[in-house]
Amino acid sequence: MKGKSVKTIHVLLLLVVIAVLIWSLIKPASFMSWTLEATPAIIILIIALLTYKKFRLTTLSYVIIAIMAILMFVGGHYTYSKVPLFNWIKDTFDFKRNHYDRFGHFLKGMSAIVIRELLLRKTPLKKGKWLFWNVTSISLAISAMYEIIEWISFIILKGGKTAKNFLGNQGDIWDVQWDMVLTLAGTIISLLFLSKLHNRLLRKELGK
Repeated sequence: MKGKSVKTIHVLLLLVVIAVLIWSLIKPASFMSWTLEATPAIIILIIALLTYKKFRLTTLSYVIIAIMAILMFVGGHYTYSKVPLFNWIKDTFDFKRNHYDRFGHFLKGMSAIVIRELLLRKTPLKKGKWLFWNVTSISLAISAMYEIIEWISFIILKGGKTAKNFLGNQGDIWDVQWDMVLTLAGTIISLLFLSKLHNRLLRKELGK
């Protein structure tokens, strides 16, 4: 892709994310819950914008960042356990819980591609088994750190309604384990199916 068309795609992605961000702020279920859910996405977006000129990522990485941000903004607007589409799926298929958070943790595995890009461009690591292993380990570590943050938030907020919405376990004692397993699965699948596309974009867009 040529430089101008690539930048156009990036601008369009940013506009879509901003539109969803604005929508998510309009009468959310809880402003405190929205803040807890959306803040990580906002921080990542700010970093991506501030580093765009000096350290531009591939379009694939920006697409994944946009998906992650939208995922968090939607979850923040409704709270993860009450996203309407997944309530409908829950009722239709007689599930015991709203699975938006599980879906979200699986999709968060795609951030492995962003981690892969950072490692390829900022460390001596080269494409191969060690890169796969390191990316998977970092992705799983980030997932574990996020679960720890949720736990700390629950303690600080003394288990109130906002804390329960942020924790989102919906009464499942194995929720943390499910979240991490799904992130691990999403990571491995993303690396297996997106790495070749990522390599092509690294060459075409960045000459790497």
